[in-house]
Amino acid sequence: MSERIFSLASLTVLELSPPDMVEVAARAGYSHVGLRLVPATPEEHHFALVADEGLRRQTLARLRDTGIRVLDVEILRLKPDTVVAEFEKVLAVGAEFGATELLVAGNDFDEQRMTENFARLCDLAAPYGLHPHLEFMPWTDARNLEQAVRIVETAGRENGAVLVDAFHFDRSGSRLEDLARVAPSRLRYAQLCDVAGPRPADMAEILRQARNERRFPGEGDCDLPGLLRGLPANIPLSLEIPTVQLLEQGVSGLDRAQMALDKTRELLARV
Repeated sequence: MSERIFSLASLTVLELSPPDMVEVAARAGYSHVGLRLVPATPEEHHFALVADEGLRRQTLARLRDTGIRVLDVEILRLKPDTVVAEFEKVLAVGAEFGATELLVAGNDFDEQRMTENFARLCDLAAPYGLHPHLEFMPWTDARNLEQAVRIVETAGRENGAVLVDAFHFDRSGSRLEDLARVAPSRLRYAQLCDVAGPRPADMAEILRQARNERRFPGEGDCDLPGLLRGLPANIPLSLEIPTVQLLEQGVSGLDRAQMALDKTRELLARV
């Protein structure tokens, strides 16, 4: 069995520049990183890899020096006014970094249009060796696993995939029996974290927890063993665990990345 891929997701250490993030991933024992090429929100601190050629060169040099590879790039949003062709520059940069996976959010109330745009994105991404993954999140228009799978299957592209994130799986009320029915070829990597407490009734609170307050694997209430057993064996795991409280307490990016990986390894040893 090949060595499992562990990737450090941007959101875990969002304060770090991409070269520093690569360095931290190498020191903590990851094999890969995920790079955020497009900010998820207008407010978040963003390192403009697509626009800043110097930063790209620095990041590529650090990847070469450390042997760290790029698993995924993020985050493209499919909105009502999206023109998919305009994503080409981002795809080209993703390919320049050697990424194979592309994270996509669905922000279009018209499911048919979102499905058509997802298919277009798959076609645009294919020559770059990229696999667009529709990530379901309960506050978006791809709300749960069932809907994300329907959109990807209806789009009907070989390189289309669904991204399971443990937080969204829990908070969207998605079910392990639905996961068991997903074609393994649609599940190329997954995002791992843990979640504390019951699902809040307020969507704004779910969103706040998602961006700021996740738990390291084994430190919450998620059925992570069940989730891992429902995913393809040895699937690459992107550790996306924002812990703003630890950041504010002065816990370094390296220490947080290390905690995430150590807790994940402990969980896998039990599963």
